[in-house]
Amino acid sequence: MNAPESEISTSAAPLPILLVDDERNVLASLRRLLIEEESMEILVADSGKEGLRILDERPEVGVIVSDQRMPEMSGVEFLSKARQQVPDTLRILLTGYADLEATVDAINRGGAYRYIAKPWDDHELVTTLREAVAHVSLQRENLRLQALVNRKNEELRQWNTRLKSRVLEQTAEIRKKNEELRKTNRRLKSNYRDTIAVLSGLLEIRSAHLRNHARRVASLCMRTAEIMELPEPEREDLQVAALLHDVGAIGTPDPLIRRQLEELGGEDLHNYLQHAIRGQTAIDTIEDLRTAGILIRHHHEHYDGGGYPDGLRGADIPLGSRIIAMADFIERHQSRFSRQGIDFVLELLQEQLGTRFDTSIYPFVEQSARDEYAPVVNSDGLKPRSLLPSRLRMGMILDEDLASNTGLLLLARGTVIDETAIAAIHRLNEIDPLRREISVLASE
Repeated sequence: MNAPESEISTSAAPLPILLVDDERNVLASLRRLLIEEESMEILVADSGKEGLRILDERPEVGVIVSDQRMPEMSGVEFLSKARQQVPDTLRILLTGYADLEATVDAINRGGAYRYIAKPWDDHELVTTLREAVAHVSLQRENLRLQALVNRKNEELRQWNTRLKSRVLEQTAEIRKKNEELRKTNRRLKSNYRDTIAVLSGLLEIRSAHLRNHARRVASLCMRTAEIMELPEPEREDLQVAALLHDVGAIGTPDPLIRRQLEELGGEDLHNYLQHAIRGQTAIDTIEDLRTAGILIRHHHEHYDGGGYPDGLRGADIPLGSRIIAMADFIERHQSRFSRQGIDFVLELLQEQLGTRFDTSIYPFVEQSARDEYAPVVNSDGLKPRSLLPSRLRMGMILDEDLASNTGLLLLARGTVIDETAIAAIHRLNEIDPLRREISVLASE
C-alpha cells in the first residue's frame, strides 16, 4: 500500500505572510523588503478587520505580522481573533518600547510567537520571518504526515480486519470440507468393510457348516492382532484376508466343501487346496487387496515346510498367514466339537505346534480363542426367549446365530442388540422374511 508521491513529498511553495498596519507606507516598506530579500508571498491589510477578511479567504497564511497601534482594533485584539480563526498560524507583534503592557497582552491573549520592536532592524526582521515560516512549514508538514500515517494505519487496520475475516471464512470452509471428506472416507471405509463381509458370506450359503466361519476366523485374528499390538495397516490386511481366506472355495466342488479338511487326501486334498491360489487370484486385480491376497495364498502353509502351495517354512510364511491358519483350525474344530469346549480344541492344536503351527504366536491365539468362545454369562437374570422381530428390544442378547432364510449370516450369537442391530433385522425381515422367531436372552 504505497502512498502516491504527492502524498508524501513536501510542498515547495512558500507560505504566505500577512502584514497588518494602518500606515500604508510601513506596509509598502515591509512588503518591498521581504520580496526583495526572500521572494516571499506577501499579503497586506490596513486594518484588523481587513486582516480577518483575508485570513478567511486565505487560511493557509503561515505568519502574521501586526502593528499594535491601529484604530478601531488594536494589534492585540486582532491577534486574539486571528488566533481563533487560524490557530496554527504564527503571530508576531510590531510594537514600540513604550508598549510593554501591550506586548505582554499580545503574548498572553493573542498567543504571539514573538514581538519586534520599532524601529526594526531589517536583517533581524527578515531572519525572524524566515525562521517563523520554516517553523510553521515544518509543523504543518508534521501534522500532514501524521494525518497521512493515521489514515494509512486505519486503512491497514481495515485491510487486516478484512483479511482476518477472509482467513476465518476460508478456515471455516476448509474445516467444513475436511469434515465432509472425513465423513466420506469413513463411509467409504465402512462400505469397503461391509462389501468384504458380504463377499465372505457368499461362500457360507453353499455349506451350512461354514456359516459364520469367516467372521469367527476374522474375529479371532483381530483379537490376536490387538494383543500382539500389530500396526494398524497390518491389522486391516489381516482382517480382509481372514474374511476372504476361503473365497477361492467358491470354485471348489460341493462334495469337497462339505467335508472336513482332515477327511481329504490325494487328489481331493490337492483340488481343495487350490482354493488358496484361486482366492489370491480372485482379488489380485484390486491393488488394495494384493497384500491380503498373499496372506490368503499361504494360510495352508505348515511351519515345518510341509504345507501348500509353496512349501514355505518358519518365518518365511507371512505372520498374518500363520495367525489365520491357527484361527481357521480353532474355528472349524470348535464348530465340530462345540460340546467339548474350547479347551479340547486347544489341546488338539497344541499337538501340532512346531510342525503345522508356529509355537511363538500360540499364547496370543490361545488368549483370543478363550475370549472369543467364552460362554454368554447369564449374570443379569436374562432367560432364553423366542421373539418376533417386532418384539426385540435393546439390551437383549442373541442366543444363536441369526441368518436369513437364504443362508446369509446377519448377526452372530452373543451380539448385544442395539438400535443398529434392530434396524438391520427389520431390513432383513422385509427383504427375506424370517420363517421363525429369534432366540435371545432377555429379562422377563
